[in-house]
Amino acid sequence: QVQLVESGGGSVQVGGSLRLSCAASGYTYSSSCMKWFRQAPGKEREGVAAFYTGGGSTSYAATVKGRFTISQDNAKNTLYLQMNSLKPEDTAMYYCAADPTPASMSGFDCYIRSYKYWGQGTQVTVSS
Repeated sequence: QVQLVESGGGSVQVGGSLRLSCAASGYTYSSSCMKWFRQAPGKEREGVAAFYTGGGSTSYAATVKGRFTISQDNAKNTLYLQMNSLKPEDTAMYYCAADPTPASMSGFDCYIRSYKYWGQGTQVTVSS
């Protein structure tokens, strides 16, 4: 049974930092695309950052590039999203998604693909 469990959300002031975690189990973590999405109230879900677990290739949305960093801990099957210089517009529910892949992928390929497995989300609120 695939499980993706996000944690690390919370409330922070403008300019602050948070680190989100996504603990994965139940599938071949070592060869998979993973991606962070977010959805603010009344807005469509949008991609934030993607990661290929087999090689570490990454891809970011323009709105977060330079502020957010996606990374992993292979030993813990855990994906992270380090968020720095947070802005009010970063306020959203953040979701982790995963899709096992049989072949090596680039970060861009992981960014544009569809995702099979989803976590329950963790709320991030940035206040001024």
